[in-house]
Order: sequence, then C-alpha cells, then structure tokens
Amino acid sequence: MDSLALALVSSERAMEANTSSKTSGVPSLLANVEVSHLDGFDTTTPMQSPKPVLHPDTGRPARMRPPERVAPRSEAVIPAFDSPFNPPGQRSGHPVSISLPSSPTGFGEPLVAPGGDLHERKQAMSNAAQEPAQHVRFVQPHRVMFRSQPNPGGVPTHAVRRMGSRGGRTMNRDKRYDSFKTFSGKLERQITHLAGGGVPVSTPEEEEFAQGQGEAVSGDNVDRFFAALEGPELDKLKSSEELALPADKKWPFLLRFPISAFGMCLGVSSQAILYKTIATAAPTEFLHVNPKVNLVLWFISVGLMSIITAAYAFKIIFFFEAVRREYYHPIRVNFFFAPWIACLFLAMGVPPSVATQLPPWLWYALMSPFLCLELKIYGQWMSGGQRRLSKVANPSNHLSVVGNFVGALMGASMGLKEGPIFFFGVGVAHYTVLFVTLYQRLPTNATLPKDLHPVFFLFVAAPSVASMAWAKIVDEFGVGAKLAYFIAMFLYASLAVRINFFRGFMFSLSWWAYTFPMTGAAIASIRYATVVDNAFTKALCVGLSLLATLTVTGLFATTMVHALVYHDLFPNDIAIAITDRKMKPIMELQESGKDDDSRSGSSKDVEAGATAAVAPEA
Repeated sequence: MDSLALALVSSERAMEANTSSKTSGVPSLLANVEVSHLDGFDTTTPMQSPKPVLHPDTGRPARMRPPERVAPRSEAVIPAFDSPFNPPGQRSGHPVSISLPSSPTGFGEPLVAPGGDLHERKQAMSNAAQEPAQHVRFVQPHRVMFRSQPNPGGVPTHAVRRMGSRGGRTMNRDKRYDSFKTFSGKLERQITHLAGGGVPVSTPEEEEFAQGQGEAVSGDNVDRFFAALEGPELDKLKSSEELALPADKKWPFLLRFPISAFGMCLGVSSQAILYKTIATAAPTEFLHVNPKVNLVLWFISVGLMSIITAAYAFKIIFFFEAVRREYYHPIRVNFFFAPWIACLFLAMGVPPSVATQLPPWLWYALMSPFLCLELKIYGQWMSGGQRRLSKVANPSNHLSVVGNFVGALMGASMGLKEGPIFFFGVGVAHYTVLFVTLYQRLPTNATLPKDLHPVFFLFVAAPSVASMAWAKIVDEFGVGAKLAYFIAMFLYASLAVRINFFRGFMFSLSWWAYTFPMTGAAIASIRYATVVDNAFTKALCVGLSLLATLTVTGLFATTMVHALVYHDLFPNDIAIAITDRKMKPIMELQESGKDDDSRSGSSKDVEAGATAAVAPEA
C-alpha cells in the first residue's frame, strides 16, 4: 500500500515538472539538474548571500562599500584601469562600459526548483540585487540599447579627416627641395597652417637628406663646378661626387627646365626672318612665296616665346636658387643671352601687316641687357681670374658674341649709326679671341661627346650675321661683308662634309644648335645673291633655305613628341645640383676602414695585455 502511494506521488511530481518546463520554455532535463553546489554558476535556485566579512576590532559584520555606480541594463561594469593615454598614477575619470547584445529567448529568467512558490522567487531576486557590482549580471531588457563611450585619448576622428582632406599633400611635403626654393618652404607652411592642415612632417630620410646634402655652392667658386662635373658642357656628374637632390626621383618640372630651352625660340623665330626675306628679296621672287607664311611663323614664334618665358619666369619666382646656380655655371651663363637674341629675331621678323617701322627706343631697350651681361662676362674673360676665357671656353660662348652682330643688324636697319657700329666692333674683337681659343681647345684638349656635336654649328652663326650687319652699316655688300660671308660658308662646308660626325646619338636639346646658324647662313646667301646674281648663287639660296626649313620642321616635331608623348625632354638637371661637399672615393673608404680595424685590433691587444698583467697580482 505504501509503495503504491509513493508511485502516485512520484508520477504527480513528474507531471508537474513537465507542465512547469512547458510553461517556462526550459526542457525538463535541464530543469532537474542540480547545480547549487557549484560556486559562481547561474543556478536555478535562489543564490545565497556570500559569507559576511567580520570586522577585526568589533567582531561584527563589516559594512561593505556601496558601488560607485549601478550598471544599466545590458551593460557589464569593469573596474577602472590605468589608460596608456593618461599620465602615470592618474586613473580614468569615467568608467568603461561594454555594451552587450540581448540574451536569447528565456536566458536570464530566474529558474526555481519544482514546487517553489512566489515568495522564494522574490527572495532570490532581492538577494541578487544586493550583491557587489564586480559580478557580471545578465538581465533581459525591455528594449535593446547599445551605448558607447569616447576613448580616453587620441585625436578625434573628424579632426583627422579634416587634416587629411585639407593638408594631405602638404603633411607629407618633401623638404629636400627647400634649399632651391625662393621662400625655402616657409610661405607654404604658413598657408598650410592658416588652412588648418597641421604641421608638415617629413620622413627621416628626407630630414637627413635636407640637413646633410643641401649645401649651396658658392657663386665665386667656379672651380667647384669643374671639380664636380665633367664634359664640355659641364652637365655630367663625376662618380666621386654626390647630388644635393635625390638622384632616384624625377624632380619638379621647374627644376628640370633649363635656360637652354630658349634655343627653340632662336630656331623658330629665325625661320620667320627667313621667309620674310624670301618673300621680298629679288633672287627668290621666282619661288612666289606668300607673305602669309611669314605671318604664321611669326605668330608661332611669339606663342612659343611666351610659353618658354612664362615657364622660366615661374622658375625665377619659385626656384630662384636654381636660376642663381645656372647663372654662376661657367657654361650656362652664355644662354642668358638667348632670350634677348630671340626678342631681336622677333623684332626683325615682324610681318609688314603687323608693323612697317619699329620705334628706335625698342632697340635701346633690347640692347641694354646685352651691355650689362657683356660687361660682366667679357670682364671675367679678360681679368684672368677663375672665369678666364682659356678656362671656360666652349662653343656655347658664341651666344654671347652673336648678339652683338644681331643688334648691329637691327639697329642699322632702323637707321641708327653709332650704336650698331659700337656693338659690331665689340663683337668682332671678342669673336676673334674666342675663335682662336676654341680652335686650340686650351681648357682640356678633350673632344666633344657625340650628343654635343651639333654645338659646332654655332661657329657658323657669328660670321653669317656679321656679314649682313656690316653690309647694312655701310649700305652695301662690299669686301668686308663678303669676307665674313666666305668664312661662314667655309665653316659650314667643313661641318657638312662630316656626315658621320652627326649620326648615332640620341635626341636632346643640343640639336637646336643646328637651327638658327643654318638659317642665318641661308639669309646671308640671299643677301649675297642680290649682289652676285647667277644660277649658282640662286641654287645656293634655295638649297640652304630648304635644308634649314626641313631641319627646323623635323626638329620641332621631334621635340613635341618627346615633350608630350615620351615625357623625357627635360631630364634631371645635374648641373645645378652639386654640393660643396665631396664624397670620398671607394678606395679611400676601404683604406679608412682597414685603418679603423687595425686601430681597434691594437686597442684590443693592449687591453688583453693589461688584463694579463693585473691577473697575477690579484
């Protein structure tokens, strides 16, 4: 009978447990698991309060310090920690909270053993609420809320974004070019600071390069150019030297734009003079050349001159140190005559539809820079100092001489007398000295490399223009003019017969040295044909004019292709990037390394001997 009653009671309890599990959503197997003996486990029975801590003096339970903050729902409270962004010993002023997602369905509901009443559930919840805050509690929230706290240190995200958008290019500014800039980067940094872009930073390599290799070259120390550079044009760096700019990167365009680019203006503008002469001269009337050809070429010359002048003007404004180095370069200084010679060509080749007569003040305005430059350069040639002619002589020096004859020709064409004779006499005197010096090759007795052979055509330019200038001054193509013309033709023929002398080398700006000397020889031949009119002189006029036109046209097209397609027309200008410091040769470095090793070895032997001497005494 007792066993039957016990079986009925067990079945009733099992049914109640199944009913409770269905209503609570927890399987019966998990509901009957006894886990109350496991410490720290989220048990299904009411959690017992921890054993109170007794005070050591009174023996009564010690009063626990209430938590500083009650954690909101779905939030785990972690004690404050020392942040790496705060100074040592200073703790964060606000707690760090971690937002937790809501628990799965049924998770977090207090489970009560079968048979428990409502009073036990309330007691369990009250005991759990009184526990310290260091335990992590999971409570089912009425609404899911995700909270985030700001980081204790660092830069705000919006500030970083603003700095990156405004000063992204300036923040990583390369300081290695500052020594060549007019403002040394100060104006750029001020503009960036006013725009809120922050302080520009550089890499350690750039700092070392800017501090250790950016020394300026003294203008008076012309020997430094000869010691660091080689080649007749002094544009090749010696192997024992180092650069003030990075050799493995392409420099800014303005730093790579040389003063020798004005040679293109000389070639194109001289073509405008040629076709103006062909259209108006008697020996070439049978060609019936339209004067509009001169008009088109003149406008092309003006456009090209404007572009090149604007580019070099920007170089003067932003990279004045590079312009200063070009001026002190013993060879590049001659190209500072080229812009003014090009202006004289434009004035002489102006179409009749644009202007029939030029004002005299224009000649004085254009010849004033010539006089200033000649007083500087010719004085150095004659003084016998570091820049004496026997030391700096080069075919490019013809540019400093031919301007005198071009100016004399223009002045005589405008009706002036004394001024043209003055510049003609100065030109003849210095051309004679330069001609002899270049023939003897006094500086180095070295031959020109192949890519600089076209510079030899500058020998033809001066006597060709001089013959026309003297003919204008005396108002006839007499003996003096013919003498200069014949010298020019002989030099032209001596270069033309050496065809192999001008083949097998890559394109460069030095090719433009072909252009205006050939054009000058063609114009001089037309002037000579007006006096000596026969079939040979007419054929010579047509042949030289056609050869000069084909040369300028092909060279202009090649230049545009290299400039716009290949982008290799202006390489890094090595001539302006030398430093005052000379790099030690490899052999010296090896010998110094051996000396250091021997010194270190001897010091080690001395130390070993001293140690051995002290050891017996110990």
